Amino acid sequence: MSPADARGAPRPHSREAGPRHSSEGEGFSGSPIAIAAVETSSIAQGIVTADAMMKQAEVQILHVSVLSPGRYWIVVGGDVADVRAAHRRGVEVAGDTLLDQLFIPQLHEGVMPALRGTVPPGEDDAMGIVETLTAASAIVAADAAAKAAEIVIRDLRLANGIGGKGVVVLAGSLPDVQAGVEGGRADAQRRGLLARAVVIPRLDPRLRARLG
Repeated sequence: MSPADARGAPRPHSREAGPRHSSEGEGFSGSPIAIAAVETSSIAQGIVTADAMMKQAEVQILHVSVLSPGRYWIVVGGDVADVRAAHRRGVEVAGDTLLDQLFIPQLHEGVMPALRGTVPPGEDDAMGIVETLTAASAIVAADAAAKAAEIVIRDLRLANGIGGKGVVVLAGSLPDVQAGVEGGRADAQRRGLLARAVVIPRLDPRLRARLG
């Protein structure tokens, strides 16, 4: 049973307040003011949903692709009003195939570099990890963590190759990482989409070198 089946249709995030490792679709690019995403359990209906979102408003496709296992996903960006309109249309068209969704009107500037995989390695001792059950909830977690504390989002892995999950890796001082993890986990935990959230106070340097 999917998270959406267990709880009913996902509620829009009140936070008016993919994926980097996928070889399909367009890559994440640019720095949009607002972003929205719709994740569906049906590939066919996902494509219909993506088409409807693009026709609804002047938005940019940041990513669109099949996600494992057998899901579909579209992420759009642009001005707040246009992205909000596309998001509402996407949720409507997705209907009972809707697994998760997000609308963030002011995306933190640290999220897109993590999605693109362009964050340089760091020497921070503390590491936090937020693991979610959907790709959309991971982006929400990353945005919330970055807004909650002075941390760096080191990595943001979505869906493909990890069973449809999302993983947010953040780094910084121990107090900031703790605050970031608490802020990042809140929405996913409230909606039953949190798989795990952990803090490693002092990461072994040999492991840090492997993780990047």
